[in-house]
Order: sequence, then structure tokens, then C-alpha cells
Amino acid sequence: MDYQYEQASEVEALDSIYCGDMQILQVAPFHKFSIPIKSESYDDGDGLACELVFTYTSKYPEELPVVEVSNEENFDDVVDKNELLEHLVEQGKENVGMVMVFTLVSAGQEWLNEKWDLIKKQREEQILAKKKADEEAEMKRFEGTRVTVESFLAWRKQFEIDMGIPAKREKESKDKTKLTGKELFLRDTTLNESDLKFLDDGDAVKVDESLFQDLDDLDISDEDDEDYIPGQSGSESD
Repeated sequence: MDYQYEQASEVEALDSIYCGDMQILQVAPFHKFSIPIKSESYDDGDGLACELVFTYTSKYPEELPVVEVSNEENFDDVVDKNELLEHLVEQGKENVGMVMVFTLVSAGQEWLNEKWDLIKKQREEQILAKKKADEEAEMKRFEGTRVTVESFLAWRKQFEIDMGIPAKREKESKDKTKLTGKELFLRDTTLNESDLKFLDDGDAVKVDESLFQDLDDLDISDEDDEDYIPGQSGSESD
């Protein structure tokens, strides 16, 4: 196989296909050139793009060309260029013996499109997940928190502390220990003892029994009882 002829012919064909985009970087001792690839929608301002740099070897296309990835755009942390290189190497091994740069460029283009579709899907899922989380959070704001016995007791305890209720209760408890004058008087047992002492020390009450007569000694007849009308004196008139 005439390797130099095969290589020169492919470079000429590629230059006509990627006219204006392909850049010849060196000619000797072997051709080295770059071809840009990009995902769909990249020209609209969003997507993936990079350049594939190919360097022929002395026995290309019986050997794989040296492939590099440069000038990555929007790869960030979501796209690993090494994965792209591995994918191109696998494709190249399937085409050993034939000129393969066009095939590798097409494979790289398709790989970027698949990656970009996956990225867009992940972004959409993240947006939907965030929207769902926001909606659930909003619903919880209106639903409130379910009250259990434990949560209610904890809330009431904190509420009473915030309102100063324990301090008020303590003050009221202390106030209850202060008795009024009336309460002191009723609770003063010395007053009861003084009354008893007065009864013990004082003179006994004497009763003159002569002031009373036995009812049997009184001469009261039944007739007198019938004729007697209180408040009247003398005999019954007419």
C-alpha cells in the first residue's frame, strides 16, 4: 500500500468536505490537521463543541491515526473528553485498513449529540424536581404540621415560657402564703384558749331558785281557766 498517497488523497477529500473549517497544522513528516465538531443547537447558543486533531502515522491507514480532543466548549464537569477519545479509538479499530477520518469525525459528532440530549434531559428533570419540591413545600405551608401529643406538650411548654406563665404561677403561689387579717384571726387558736380561760377564772352564774314556784302549789281551777281571757278583767258583760 502506498501510505503517502492514501494520506494525501484523504486530506484533499476532507478539505473539500469541511471547506473553511478544516485547519492544516503540519505537512511533514506526516499530515496533522484539526476538524471542529459540535452538537445540534450549538449554533443557537447552547450545546457542546470541540476540535478533533488527527496526526497520521507512517503506516496509516494500516494503523490508527493519533487522535486528540482540544478547545472543548461547555464540557465543564458533565462531559469527559477521555470518554470521547475512547469511543473514537473503538470506532477506529473497526476500520483499520481503510481511510477513516471522515468516519471518526461523524462518530464524534454523533457522540456529542447523544451527550447533549442526555444533558438536556437531566436539566429538564432537575427543573421538574425543583418545581415539584417547591409545590410540595408550598402545600406544607398551608397544611401546617401534624400535631402529636409530644409536639403539643413541647409547644405548650415553650409557649408558657415565652409568655412568662411559670413566673406568674410562682408569684401567685407565694402570694397565697400571705394571709389576710381575717384569716389570721380565724387561725389564731390563742383566742379560743383565752375564752376558755375566762370561763374558768370568772364567777359562776347564780340562779335564784326562789323566783320560781312549783306549778303544783298554784291554786288554778279549770273554771278560772275557761273564763279567763288575756287582756280583760272583771266578769263577762252582757
